[in-house]
Amino acid sequence: MRYSGKMAVPEENSVVDSASARATSGNMAEAHLQGGRKTSLPVVWLRDILISVVVSVLIITFLYQPVRVEGTSMLPRLENHDRLFINKFVYRFESIHRGDVIVFHYPRDPRLSYIKRVIAIPGDRVEIDRGQVYVNGKPLAEPYVPQQYRDTRSLDAQVVRPDEYFVLGDHRSIASDSRDFGMVARNLIYGKAEFVYWPRRDAGFVR
Repeated sequence: MRYSGKMAVPEENSVVDSASARATSGNMAEAHLQGGRKTSLPVVWLRDILISVVVSVLIITFLYQPVRVEGTSMLPRLENHDRLFINKFVYRFESIHRGDVIVFHYPRDPRLSYIKRVIAIPGDRVEIDRGQVYVNGKPLAEPYVPQQYRDTRSLDAQVVRPDEYFVLGDHRSIASDSRDFGMVARNLIYGKAEFVYWPRRDAGFVR
C-alpha cells in the first residue's frame, strides 16, 4: 500500500498496559523501563516481511501458476514468450464465460497446453461467415481482433454440446483453434489467464 507524504504509524505499535496508564508523569519513564520485554522495530519489520513473502508464495503456488506463452496466435494482447499468471481455481467457483482467455490441454495431445479465447459456451449456436463470427444468430463484436489479424475463413453453424466450449485465437489468420480441432471439453480446461507480469511493457490484466 502506498502513502502520500509521511506514513502514519498504527496505534498498535505503541501499546501501554493498564499499570503504565495509571502512572504519573514523574514515574512514566520507570513504568516503561520496568515493563515487559519489547521487540525492536527492525525485528518487527523483518517478521512482517517474512510473513508477507510466505503468504505470497503460498498464494502463487496454490492459486496461481506462472506460465510462458509460446507462439503468436493470441496477438496482439499476448506476445511470444510473455509470462503470465493463470488462476487455477477460479472455475471451481464460477462458470466459464464468453470472452475468457483460458488455458487447456490440447484435445489431440493432452501433453500440450493451449491458450485461447472462449467464443461460445454450451447451448450456443456458433457459425463463421467469411471471418465474421455469429453467436446465436447475432454478429459478435470482437475489439480484441484488429483488422490486420482477421481472415476470411467460414464455418458451418453448429451447437456447442454440454460441457464443451468453442475457442478461437485472437490472431485469426494464423491460429489453430476450434475451427481445426473442434470443441474443447470442460475437463481439459485448467486455468484462466489473469495477468501478464513480464516483460514490463506487456504487464497488465488479460482482457
